[in-house]
Amino acid sequence: MTIYGYFLSSEEFAPAELIDQARMAEQAGFEALAISDHFHPWNDEQGESPFVWSMIGALTQVTSLPITTLVTCPTVRMHPAINAQAAATAAVLTNGRFRFGLGSGEALNEHILGDAWPEAPERLQMLEEAVQVIRKLFTGERVTHHGTHYTVQNARLYTVPTEAAPLYISGFGPEAAALAGRIGDGFVTMKPDTTLVEQFRRAGGGSKPVIGGLKVCWDIDRARAVKTVHRLWPNEQLPGELAQILPTPEHFEQAATLITEEMIADAIVCGNDADEHVEAVSAYSQAGFDEVYVNQIGPDQEQFFDFYRAEVLPRLRA
Repeated sequence: MTIYGYFLSSEEFAPAELIDQARMAEQAGFEALAISDHFHPWNDEQGESPFVWSMIGALTQVTSLPITTLVTCPTVRMHPAINAQAAATAAVLTNGRFRFGLGSGEALNEHILGDAWPEAPERLQMLEEAVQVIRKLFTGERVTHHGTHYTVQNARLYTVPTEAAPLYISGFGPEAAALAGRIGDGFVTMKPDTTLVEQFRRAGGGSKPVIGGLKVCWDIDRARAVKTVHRLWPNEQLPGELAQILPTPEHFEQAATLITEEMIADAIVCGNDADEHVEAVSAYSQAGFDEVYVNQIGPDQEQFFDFYRAEVLPRLRA
């Protein structure tokens, strides 16, 4: 059975709002939570970027749902050893309900310390080595590691869960899908792409979980919903590698001037037609996904949760 979860957007909402959404998600019948890990929002209109590890600590006090980062880049902004400590503590706080989603990152978040932003093949190599470091530290044993990209000297995590948090590897192309199959405990990709799912499974993913997600905008006025998405999340429609290489919110705002409301209306579910919401979410289960996370764009959070509780989640589960 597919798990249906709610995605907490730390680019759009302040900490208190995210906590309220987590409570409402559990009450509405969502089975899990995911949360983004960003230093910057994609654009200034979104306007937020709380620290994900503080948020996870707070979320554990208000919800019993599993929590997954979608996704953390463990390669540049924070050393893999520090990410391992943060994730191990999150796993302890959640009593083993934390899953660590990892990806090769975006310049938007990772350039802030002045480090060069590597090409995609090197970013994948860095991700693979970071995963090695994290797995070693999750054992609770003393670790020394001298690798191509990272050094760890006499490091040991004293606060570790009984079972290590699973590492879900994100990817949007065949090389990343193959890497996820080889080194990951699961695969994260945001489009219901059966080809990528098959590549992950052939590369060693087997029956490991596949995780995806989508954004929607519930509103009784569809045209108003389209305008809300166009104002807040036009970056979702930018093609190719732009999401990985543009370095600042201002650059995303410049690129997003190419995105029209018509493009938004064609690409994202907007409005209150239950059939459209069910069809968009169920596309993931039909593509072989094990977990699907839905994010509501804009202010109508309570109405969204009421709508999904009454009209969408029962149909998805039926």
